Amino acid sequence: MSVQKILADETVSITEFRKRPQAYFTDHAIAVLSNNRTAGYILGAEVYETLLSVLQQSQQFDSFEGRFRPTAARLREIAEQGEKLLEQASEEDLGSFSE
Repeated sequence: MSVQKILADETVSITEFRKRPQAYFTDHAIAVLSNNRTAGYILGAEVYETLLSVLQQSQQFDSFEGRFRPTAARLREIAEQGEKLLEQASEEDLGSFSE
């Protein structure tokens, strides 16, 4: 027999949920059990809307379209500039950097 994680502090059987569903749309998640296994979760409208808003905000920063497409010559130029800057850098500029 496998153990199933229930991701809610409160549970209700599907039979009880069918009797009075409106009582279970609250400001926190409630797990609905069928045969002692989680069949789903109930959320109130406000909690669901907040959850979607947070999800959309987090997805805005997950991806972006890159536009930096340098040629091989430009990459060499960038590397040479970086090398010169490192050679000219003082101990103070480098801080705790080490190779």
